[in-house]
Parts: sequence; structure tokens; C-alpha cells
Amino acid sequence: MGSNELLNALDERVLIFDGAMGTQLQAANLRAEDYIIPESGSPAVIEARNRLGTQPLDGCHELLNITRPDIVESIHTRYLQSGADLIETNTFGATSIVLAEYEVPDLLWDLSFAAGQIAKKAATSASTPERPRFAVGAIGPGTKLISLGQTTWDELFRSYETAFTALIEGGVDALLLETLQDLLMVKATSMAARKAMANTGKVLPLFVQVTMEQTGTMLLGSEIGAALNMLEQFPYVTAIGLNCATGPVEMAPHVRFLGQNSTRPISVLPNAGLPIMEDGVAKYKLTPSELARHHEHFVNDFGVAMVGGCCGTTPEHIQAVSDVLAGHEHGNHAHWRKVRDLYPGFDFGKPSGGKQLVGCSSLYAFQPYRQDASFFIVGEKTNANGSRAFRDMLAAENWEGLTELARELEAEGSHVLDVCTAYVGRDEVSDMSTLLGYYNRHITVPLMIDSTEVPVIERALQCLAGKPIVNSVNYEDGGARLDQVLDLCRNYGAAVVGLTIDESGMAKSKDHKVEVAERILAATRKRGIGDEDVFIDCLTFTLGSGEEEFRKAGIETIEAIAELHRRHPTVNSILGVSNISFGLKPAARVVLNSAFLHYALEAGLTSAIVHFSKIKPENQIEPEVWKLVSDLVFDRREFAA
Repeated sequence: MGSNELLNALDERVLIFDGAMGTQLQAANLRAEDYIIPESGSPAVIEARNRLGTQPLDGCHELLNITRPDIVESIHTRYLQSGADLIETNTFGATSIVLAEYEVPDLLWDLSFAAGQIAKKAATSASTPERPRFAVGAIGPGTKLISLGQTTWDELFRSYETAFTALIEGGVDALLLETLQDLLMVKATSMAARKAMANTGKVLPLFVQVTMEQTGTMLLGSEIGAALNMLEQFPYVTAIGLNCATGPVEMAPHVRFLGQNSTRPISVLPNAGLPIMEDGVAKYKLTPSELARHHEHFVNDFGVAMVGGCCGTTPEHIQAVSDVLAGHEHGNHAHWRKVRDLYPGFDFGKPSGGKQLVGCSSLYAFQPYRQDASFFIVGEKTNANGSRAFRDMLAAENWEGLTELARELEAEGSHVLDVCTAYVGRDEVSDMSTLLGYYNRHITVPLMIDSTEVPVIERALQCLAGKPIVNSVNYEDGGARLDQVLDLCRNYGAAVVGLTIDESGMAKSKDHKVEVAERILAATRKRGIGDEDVFIDCLTFTLGSGEEEFRKAGIETIEAIAELHRRHPTVNSILGVSNISFGLKPAARVVLNSAFLHYALEAGLTSAIVHFSKIKPENQIEPEVWKLVSDLVFDRREFAA
């Protein structure tokens, strides 16, 4: 048995997870000596014993994997006997961060490996040819949040990579990230799981479950749409779901949303209702039959494919769920038929499935690229190359002021902010990571990373939750840098802006612009980056110079946009609108920018980098002035008799 058998089972029927591990351990009458590091074992175990002696590590349930494997296995067995198809390893706190609180971070490998072996043994013993059972290597969120600066990307990544690698070596059939509360952590740990698969040469299903609080968002304020939009960028994430925090009643709106928008199978593991305090102890009151009834609703009405329980659920709860749903086809069954196409091997093509959320996201919210009543507005003042105020505050390291500047753009109606910290004499990597630490927490709209340096882009992608946009790639150097940046976009889950620049420089004519755009699209498609996540910037030269060579610059750009829209209707187009008026006085720039944007939008432009408050509609500009700037855009010349 293994990943292929699990995927076959998932394709055929609803799969049932187990219930809570912690409450079962608490009921197992464990003794203090069960939490003492054993005298023998690996060098890491012996070193920890010599250092800590017989001090009990109370509350470190993962230690039981090497001190009382019999107890852990018996809990797995009870859940399997109750009808569970999937049992989770006893590794909820298996991270170096959590184990460091017990002074044993070096035991991460040993405890994870042992947990994998225990669960796999139990699953194998309970399996039959008609109904195979599976061990799932499950890790929780730890105790530190990266978006709040409590830990780092590198620390998280190394810890989860180690634990998942050990779990795979221990024999598990799938991996699970559960109870995740921070989208930046979701990104780091999902990528760590993929790295663990690469380390072992084994491609396993990866399930990711986030936790929605009673507030209706994740702990840091993330909407379910932001979580789904980010996770769907990772093809190796097999299923997306919810667990913990609330009962099935409170989860229902989020389950419905996933059912309507997820292209992956959905897993739902609620608590046994909301806890009620009785005599100072939290009690869960949802009965087994009530849990089963809710899961039947989720499966039949929202297409949920995997169900189970979290806090407060028991073997009796899982038995009730199994009695109702064992062998049951999940709703919208054909919706998931192609999930196994992702396996074996890493296939980074876009998975088949249902409706997809097309857009980008921040830590907090999803933002669609196509706006109903507007174009996609990219705020341009958070850019050291285009804003003196931004540049001055960056030089002074006024991070609060830079954050307030971003908030102003957000309030003006920007859907995403273009962020560039390239400033001569300063460390761009350091500036970008520091600024994005502020923006990730305090700015609700998604961000566009604007840099020409690959190390800056990668560090920025490690600082941002959600799905950002990278600005930009081109063929100026023949494509070497483009290849590097597109690989980062694919690996970290980002959209990308491509500029119509090649080895000969900025494309001037319509045909040349389209030719370069086609090269960029060939490169993005090769990596499985969907057309809907590509923005083509056809660029423009200024009409303010008066040079004959550039008199038709506006026409060529507008016609290139129209041709690209005709050829590739799902590809986005974008412009730095103010380039058309460079060199003119401020008042003239406002009207020329406004007219140029107007005609570009008519041609099919979907997004623009603009100072939105300085764009005016045609009816707010005097007709003779509008005619003047329109003639300039389209090079309509009037000569004296």
C-alpha cells in the first residue's frame, strides 16, 4: 500500500480520518515516568538523557513515540476499529520550535520517525484488500507565527523539512499540515513538505488544513478565499480543508465556499462543537450522531471527500461517521477524477478541477484580477524609482511612514501595491524584507514585488503571505534571469509581469511587442504558470519628447494590447501609464495619462500602474483639451494651409 492506493481510494469513496489524539492520551492514565527520556536509543536520545536525566517532560506527547509506543499504537487501533481509513501520527507538536520548549529539539528526527513507524504498523494490521488503511504524517502549527516575526522562514522550513523527511522514512502514506493559523506559515511548511519528498524520492499526497476561528477568519485575520487562492498555486497540495477551532455548524459557510471554489478534494475535521466550561474543564458536547449528520450534509451538498474529527472527538464519533459514510461516494464525485494526474512525480502543471479563484491575495484577502466596475489598479507610490516621498522615508528608515503611505494608496482604491526598494547605496534585500514585514501585517491588499534582482525577489516571496505578483521578467539578457524568476514564481506561488523587452531593447512596434510577448508566454506555459497569472506590459515611450521616432509610441502600444487581447483573452495586460507623459509638466501629465489610459482600456487593457487619484474621466476634462491629447496619442497632425 502507499500513495497510489490512497489516491485510488480517494477517487472511489469518502475517506474517514480519525479523531482527537490528545484527549485519548489524557484518558490513558499515563504516569510521570512515561515522559522521561529513555536511557538507550540513538545518539541524540542518549545525549538528551545525559543532559536532562530523569526529569519528566510533562506535556510532550511526542516523546511517547519512543517511551510508550504501545499506548500510541492502541489509540490508532481503536480509531481503525471504529472505521477510520486515515490515522494521523502522534506528531502534532513535532517541530524543533515546540520541542525546544522541552529542551529536546534534537529529538525531532527520532520522534517523527518512530511516529511514522507506529502509525504505519497499525494501518497495515487493519488493512484488507477490500479496504486498505493509511498512515498520515501530521504536523500542527507550532507555537510561533512567522507573520508576527516570532520565527523565520528558514527556521520553519528546516524544522518541517526534517520532520516530514523522518515521517516519510518511517513509512507514512501521506502528509498533513493541520490547524494552520498563518498563511505565510502555510506557504513555508507546504514547500518544506515538497522538499522532504524530494529528499526521499517519494511523492506522497499532501493535505493542508487551515483553521477558521469563530470570528470567520483565521487567527491573523485571513479570509478563506485568501487561503484557497494561495494554496491552489501549489500543484503538490492534493487536498485542502479545515480543522479545529469550531464545530461543524460554525465551519459550514467555509465548507460551502471550498465546495464552490476549490479545484482539489476537500477535507473537514471539526471539533465536537464549541467547548463549554464545566467545573473549570472544557467539555465538548456534540454527540457522535450529530457529527455524522453534519458530515453527511458536507459530503452530499458540498462535495467534501475526507471527513473526521478534531478536539473532543472520540472513537465513538468516528464510528458514527463511518456507519453513515463508509464506502459512500463523495458529492460532485466526477469533480475530483483527475486528482491522481498529479502523481507519480512532481507535475507542476495546473490541476484539473472546478471553478478557480483567479486573482492574487494578501495575508488577509483575495483580490480578483478582473474587476466588475473598474480596471485592476496597481498603486505606484510605494516605489523608490517613482516616488520622492517614498525614497526619502526609505533613506530615513521611516518604516511607519512608509506603511502609512501604503495605507493611503489602499484607501484611494488601489487593488494591489507595486513595491520597489531599489535605492543606490542601500541593501535592497534588507530593505525589502524589513518593509514587507510591515506591509504583510498591516496592508490588506496584495503586493507586487518590483525588483530586477533575483535574491531580492526570493527573499520578498518568503516575506509575503498569500499570492503576490512579481514585476518583472524580460529577455534583455537572452532569458537567463527570466528563467530564474519564473522558477521562483512557480515554486513560491506568484503571478508575474512580463515586459516586452528583448536582446535588442524595448520593443517599439506593435509586431515586435507581440513577438516578445509570445516568447514570454511560451516560457510561462512551459513551467505550468497559467495564462490568467501572467501580465504582459507592452510598454510605451514618452510622447513628451517631441522626437519623430516616438510620435507613434502610443498607437503602437494600444494596437499591441488589442492584438494580445485578441490572441490570448485570459492573459492580463498592464501598463505603467505615466511613462507616456514623462518630461511634461504636471497638469499636462494628468490629462495625457488619463486619455492614454482611456484608449488603452478600450483596446483591452486589464490593469494599470497609476496614481489613481490623478486619473480623470473624459467628462471631467474640457473637450478641446481632450481632443488635443487624443490627437497627440494617435499622432493626428493638423498643418496650416
